[in-house]
Amino acid sequence: MKYRHALLIIFLVIIADQFSKFYVKTHFFYGEEVNVFGTWFRLHFLENEGMAFGMKLGNAEMGKLILTLFRLIAVIFGFYLLKRLVNKQYNKGAIICGSLILAGALGNLIDSMFYGLIFTESSFHIGQLVPWGKGYGKLLHGRVVDMLYFPIISTRLPNWIPVWGGRDFEFFEPVFNIADAAISIGVLVLVFFQKRLVHRAENTTTTTA
Repeated sequence: MKYRHALLIIFLVIIADQFSKFYVKTHFFYGEEVNVFGTWFRLHFLENEGMAFGMKLGNAEMGKLILTLFRLIAVIFGFYLLKRLVNKQYNKGAIICGSLILAGALGNLIDSMFYGLIFTESSFHIGQLVPWGKGYGKLLHGRVVDMLYFPIISTRLPNWIPVWGGRDFEFFEPVFNIADAAISIGVLVLVFFQKRLVHRAENTTTTTA
């Protein structure tokens, strides 16, 4: 697989991810929810200020800065590693998975780096694009936009179930975005099919174009 094909995958994921985020950010109130297919697939606008599951790193300002810089370093290293995988002619599937993971990381990095500079707050009004630097935050302090919500099962557990009986249960509860989905798909495929994917192609000529 050629490097430009990997870059094309990254580009397409970024376009889809950023388009969906721009649309939701400029058309939804914070917390607004719209059914797409029945009640099991919804668009639910949230913004993630920290790490996964809402975790934060100490002081909010410093924690956000550290997290964004970590994402930036990870993305830069990711491009270097992806190029090496292509140069060493690793399995096509592994390169595609790596491209998806890198695209997802870059998609969320764009939010963290720039959204605070170009968008207004969405708490009480629909967010708007504003001139550079007139947004709700500073460089590297943007919030990641999430909107995909799949509560496929929503029920109350029977009382006879130990510990959790009588509690509300929902699957799948997290709200995420296309970038998160790309990362998850890439990681899961690598984990479950690593023996088949993570190896070099045999008897091939190295190409990077």
